Order: sequence, then C-alpha cells, then structure tokens
Amino acid sequence: MPLTSYVPTPKFDEYSELFQEHFVMERRDGIIELRMHTLGGDVQWNFELHRAIWQAFQTVGADPENRVMILTTTGDTWIANIDDSSFSKEEDDRPYYSYEHMYYDGRRMLISLINDVEIPTIGVIPGPGAHTELALMCDITICSDNAMIVDPHLDLGLVPGDGIHSAFIETMGIKRAAYALLTCDIMDAQKCLEYGLVNEVVPREKLQARAWEIAERINARKRTTVRMTVPVIRRPWKQRIADDLDGAFAMEMHAYLCDRPEHRDEVGRATYARSDRYDEEERKKGIRTRAE
Repeated sequence: MPLTSYVPTPKFDEYSELFQEHFVMERRDGIIELRMHTLGGDVQWNFELHRAIWQAFQTVGADPENRVMILTTTGDTWIANIDDSSFSKEEDDRPYYSYEHMYYDGRRMLISLINDVEIPTIGVIPGPGAHTELALMCDITICSDNAMIVDPHLDLGLVPGDGIHSAFIETMGIKRAAYALLTCDIMDAQKCLEYGLVNEVVPREKLQARAWEIAERINARKRTTVRMTVPVIRRPWKQRIADDLDGAFAMEMHAYLCDRPEHRDEVGRATYARSDRYDEEERKKGIRTRAE
C-alpha cells in the first residue's frame, strides 16, 4: 500500500460553482463550455475576471474528465466594456496593481490557455469586443457574421503588448498585424476569415450549435490520441509565447507607468464608435459603387 495518497482533483460540480460569478459552465460527455459573463450579462473587463480566467483554465485543464473546451461569452459581444469600479483600485497603489493584476494575471491568462489546457479548445466570438486574443489563441476559432475584431490599445494610449500582438502576428503575419496594431483597424468577420484570424464565420443564431458540433466531432475520436495531438498543434503558440509575451507585456506596463494613460477608458465605446465610422464608410462605398 502506498505511503501517501493522491491530492483529490477538483470535480466539475465544485469548480463550476466556485467560478460561477465569472463563468457559466456546462459539460456534456466531456465537452466543457465556459461562458464568461458579468452579473449574467455582457462581459465588463475587471481585475477579478482577469485573475479568474487563468485560474479557471488551470482547473479545467487539471480535470481528466474534460475532453474539449469551448470558450465564449454571454450576449452579443465579446468583451463589451471596462468595469471602472474595479480598475479604480489601481489608483491606490499603481505599481502594485500594475504588476500583480495587469502584468502577472494578464500573462497567466495566455500562458495557462496554451500550456495548462491540454485538450482541444474552441474560441467562439459572438460579436464585437476587445481582448479577442483569448479566442484567437484557441486551437479553433469561429465567429458570428456580425463580429468585428479590433485592437484599440493605441487609441487608448497603451502599447499593444499584452498578447493581442502575439495573436495577430501568429495568425495573419507581420505586415497585416503591424497595420492592425498601428491603425487600430476594424476587421469585420469576412476580413478576419480572409486573414486567417478565424476558421469559420457563422450566423449568430447558429454559432453555439456549430461550436458544439465541432467539439462533438473532435470528441468522437480516441481520448489519448486527441490529447497527444494538442501539443503538436500548439508548438507554434508555445514558441510565440516564449519569444515575445513577457518582453512585450513589460514594454506595455513600462509605457503605462511612464505616460500614465487612463486605463479605465470604455473599450466598448471606443470599439463601437469606430464600428459606426466603419459602417458609414462601407455605406458610402456602396453608394459610390452603385453610382459607378
């Protein structure tokens, strides 16, 4: 008889309740869906969720009963706005919160997604929003036909170094990534598909069903074979994380402390304002085309 015992692995019923303030979790036949939310509605980015994301990834990845993970959000947006009441805490001790919550938690989100969740992951983007790197760095990414991807960092006075740069460079190449990061270019669903940011564009009402259909197809294969396939397809992401996440994140935080921008700008307002301009430009383009 062994001299010691295994430490118990958390059970789904336990951790789904533990994380319920930040995720609605559902699991069927080994497929686990994590749906981010804030008070049951669209996600409001905050320090608490920032930390809960990597904690949830570690927990889900440690449960051997999970075979495929779907990551999505509640409502028709990805991450809609920022919770000012949460981010206002940084004014009490900016160096502490800048490291402990922005730098440490921000890095851990992506490091944990890539390294700790050793099962296939499917990112599902239901609409516009920020921090789409969480979905783009999943193994498979699908989005709704009304989704828009934009990185607003420079428009908000921030260096785009917290992972969105890694996602853009890895998926669509250096030149397109540079243009998107420097101009805060809004990319609609079809452009995202063309650029390789997403695998499929799906009508909004069919998005969740399509995610589960893909998950079920993967889940039908042998467990060990699927799990051993994950490190094969993740290698470029692991290399990308090792090469540039820490350094770029440090540059973002250094510039943040030097220039002291207002971090609590409403990401959603900036995104949707740019979306309105995008729609107007597209409308005018259509009028010109018909006139010609």
